[in-house]
Amino acid sequence: MPMPLPTIAHLDADAFFVAVEQARDPALRGKKVAVGGRERGIIASASYEARACGVFTPMPTARALRVCPDLILISHGGFGRYGEVSQRMFDLCETLTPVVQRNSIDEGYLDLGPCGLKTSVEIEAAVRKLQRRIWDELQITVSMGIATNKLVAQIASKLRKPRGFVVVPPGGEREFLAPLGIGKLPGIGAKSEAALATEHGLRLVGDVTRRGEDELKIIFGSGWRDVRAMACGEDGRAVETEREDAKSYSQQVTFAADIGDFAVIERVAKGMIDELLPAIRADGKRARTMTVKVRYGDFSQAAHGQSLAEASDLETAFYPLVAPLLRAAWTKRRPLRLVSVRFSGVEAGGAQLEMFAQAEEKRRRLAGVLDKLAPGAVRRGHQLERNPPHAH
Repeated sequence: MPMPLPTIAHLDADAFFVAVEQARDPALRGKKVAVGGRERGIIASASYEARACGVFTPMPTARALRVCPDLILISHGGFGRYGEVSQRMFDLCETLTPVVQRNSIDEGYLDLGPCGLKTSVEIEAAVRKLQRRIWDELQITVSMGIATNKLVAQIASKLRKPRGFVVVPPGGEREFLAPLGIGKLPGIGAKSEAALATEHGLRLVGDVTRRGEDELKIIFGSGWRDVRAMACGEDGRAVETEREDAKSYSQQVTFAADIGDFAVIERVAKGMIDELLPAIRADGKRARTMTVKVRYGDFSQAAHGQSLAEASDLETAFYPLVAPLLRAAWTKRRPLRLVSVRFSGVEAGGAQLEMFAQAEEKRRRLAGVLDKLAPGAVRRGHQLERNPPHAH
């Protein structure tokens, strides 16, 4: 059988948030720049010059400014701006192939199989052209990896950033991966990487393929086959053009100063409900479970959740849960650095067979009307109190 072509490309934007800011202000290029919250936030993106000084994500901003005193810190301009650039970037990808999987705001996969390209040379030329076009039109750089499957393409794209371009020839997947650190494989973080090296002598991806089945079972348990398949560069996943429906909805608030006032925290949490439920309704979904998470000044945290008897898309169903969940999670009662609200158990909306279905439907129609109004046009009772300054 003929050798398959390397038709899968992985695109990974380089320091995306910083790149967007540098495109707006070219004077920032070549400098130590980071995007993040100044007072109590974290670094969301750092230029490669800043990374060379020890700045990384998600480092607390205060620490970043200590390790790099001349860091140029930019408060993120709202995810609308970054989302717009991301949309334009992926729109350019779709001028090359209709099969584009948007994994996140700054990375995704392309399947060039439907493009009619007949050789590896043609595929490489087409992807290089796309890489140049993204720079020419958006003034942001991206790194590209090309291979026969998603796993190898993703690892390749991250190998020589920024402006990386790595092609793994068909049949060369195992040879390409063998000399890389085992931490390059998905799911193996820094702690696991260190433990595998010290306890089992597994430092490189190739070390996995040289071990026998029995030994791999002892090391990796029931998942040993998946790890070995990854180490061999095997991956049968297809590029999916349709993104999965959201399985959860969440939002968090980091306070400019630690807050110990229960009433204030409760109002902030209810405010997040007010922002998340319209998004759930817009997607035609309902949620069953709400979880409140708190984080203290020392970054320790706790969470507590509760499920409704039936899923709902109405704020009034979740407001009563806020206070008891907050009390259950906030056991230390020390001032809080952060609070978050998360909705899970998401399911498709539908008729609720309940005694008060008619009243619920009236509330839903009212909520639908409010959703169409401009943000801030209507204020709820718990919003009338002054909320503390915060950064998302």
